[in-house]
Amino acid sequence: MTSRPTPFGSAGEHLLQQQLGTSERAHRFYDQQVRPCLTPQMREFIGRQSMVFLATSDSRGECDASFRAGPPGFVHVIDEHTVAYPEFRGNGVLASTGNITENPHLGMLFVDFTHDRVGLHVNGVAVLYTDTDLRALHPGLPTDVAPGRGPELWVRLSVEEAYIHCSKYIPHLTETPAPAAHDPARPKDAHYFTGPRHAAHPGSPAPDAAPV
Repeated sequence: MTSRPTPFGSAGEHLLQQQLGTSERAHRFYDQQVRPCLTPQMREFIGRQSMVFLATSDSRGECDASFRAGPPGFVHVIDEHTVAYPEFRGNGVLASTGNITENPHLGMLFVDFTHDRVGLHVNGVAVLYTDTDLRALHPGLPTDVAPGRGPELWVRLSVEEAYIHCSKYIPHLTETPAPAAHDPARPKDAHYFTGPRHAAHPGSPAPDAAPV
């Protein structure tokens, strides 16, 4: 059976749907859940999120996954077709934004782990702007996204599709205050994975423990 055309999804996923017999189910999802712009409910959801996961790739298709966080609403909804988020000073590698200069396609995944346990995918085409240039286009951008930190760049995304990530396998997490003091057993970030060993956390194997 030949499925009717859909404006959503890739040729690869459509081919695999046919091979595995999921085309009808997939088309119901496209029809009922996928939108070419942000609905009012999606816009409200983004406005209260404090984190987002990013997917980018370079011109050869080599991928990178990353993470951004900030005060709720740090990803600013400009209108139903456009969102923007700030890039602050980091380690200087600029992996995600570097990929965007080669390949502007950007995937964003927002996940609410603590209240509604639901996710939102937002995919589209991204362009990098300086703070001054983007404010000239969109004067309504927030002026103090993260107190004491100024954006080095903004990423402006033109939305092509947005759709739900269902709650079935999203864990429920509980918000707790950050520890008041640094755990001395925790290595500093610069040493966490590549530096000298520190005292093991409870439950971790001893440095010289042999595999069982």
